[in-house]
Amino acid sequence: MSKKVSGFSKLKKAAKIDWLIEHFFNGSEQAKNTLKTYWNDDKELQQLHDEFSENTLTNFYLPFGIAPNFTINNKIHTIPMAIEESSVVAAASKAAKFWDSRGGFKTTVINTEKIGQVHFSFLGTNEKLNSFFNKIKPQLIESISSIQASMKKRGGGLLDIELRDKTNEVDNYYQLHCTFETVDAMGANFINTCLEEFAATLKRLASTESIFSEREREIEIIMSILSNYVPNCLVRAEVSCLISDLPNTPQLSALEYAEKFVRAVRIAEKEPFRAVTHNKGIMNGIDAVVIATGNDFRAIEAGAHAYAAKDGQYSSLTHATIDNDVFTFYIEIPLAVGTIGGLTSLHPVVKLALEMLEKPNAKELMEIMAVAGLAQNFGAINSLITTGIQKGHMKMHLLNILNQHNASEDEKNTIVKHFEKNTVTHSEVIHQLELLRK
Repeated sequence: MSKKVSGFSKLKKAAKIDWLIEHFFNGSEQAKNTLKTYWNDDKELQQLHDEFSENTLTNFYLPFGIAPNFTINNKIHTIPMAIEESSVVAAASKAAKFWDSRGGFKTTVINTEKIGQVHFSFLGTNEKLNSFFNKIKPQLIESISSIQASMKKRGGGLLDIELRDKTNEVDNYYQLHCTFETVDAMGANFINTCLEEFAATLKRLASTESIFSEREREIEIIMSILSNYVPNCLVRAEVSCLISDLPNTPQLSALEYAEKFVRAVRIAEKEPFRAVTHNKGIMNGIDAVVIATGNDFRAIEAGAHAYAAKDGQYSSLTHATIDNDVFTFYIEIPLAVGTIGGLTSLHPVVKLALEMLEKPNAKELMEIMAVAGLAQNFGAINSLITTGIQKGHMKMHLLNILNQHNASEDEKNTIVKHFEKNTVTHSEVIHQLELLRK
């Protein structure tokens, strides 16, 4: 049973660990040593990591790998990926190699608009509120002039403010729906600061508005917050080739491969149970790059899945077509990312990742992430319609199984060699390990 504690955040790290060990691990020195094993020997670097979050006890590692040889718009990229799932980097790298000889990946940033909203209640008529809003809109914009001065110098800032009537959904509910350009910053803090200023200005001006009754002047600000649903912060990535350039095997001709691939994607477009797993695979690739570059994978995930349901049913984020003997596979996905601010300037490995990508701007990073998602999805569908997903996945998972059972290096080498020609299952790996140990 969990224990209550008062003032935990004010304790020193050592005291926090002692409390944890005493109450959950029976004073185990092994548990304490495990936590300390993941500390960085560089005290300044460890303090930096401690201050990223609250009540930090240790570091939680993820493998940081690379997927090389991605040709994107005729330029070669090596893509950093931070992920624990063993098959992701391998599948992305394999897809990169396949498409490199077929023209590579083509990308286009369609738009980079971000959204924030002031949610409020008004107890008067829509006509009165519209008249008031149109009168004060210039004052709302002026209220953030100092806040957005630096952003405007970089080419960004507020794009527009729109009053939206939502009273059909919630009684007396209205929005200030605000759009922004934040250039190379993700922009959450900038947007939220602007929104809170809009809310304060709206409430202040309403309190003295002559066309409002006393009751109508009491506008209630419910909340002011950016949205992680950014359907107009959109990027497209695609690959295409002649059908004759697709895999041609005794099992599937190139045309049969193309038709089966398109049909598999079509199923994900129409069947939500399949679409969720299909899109999860896409996000395997995207999230790995998002994490490696210090961006917010939770925001990216939420926005992507909302976009997948924009037409009223959850559907595939990728699409495939056959037209005049040309196979095309593409993705359109909202990605609100940044290359300045947040962890991008603090985390040492994030800095390396961005340098590896030749210090991309936000648009270029959007393109790279979309390509990683498309490549991952291509690899998954390719496996599903040919050998099946488990053959490659379980071979990549083999070392995890062996490590779980404390296999020695000699045991690993012998068993890996055995499974080069045999099907990997968890039970069979254990069986082979037991045979060796006998």
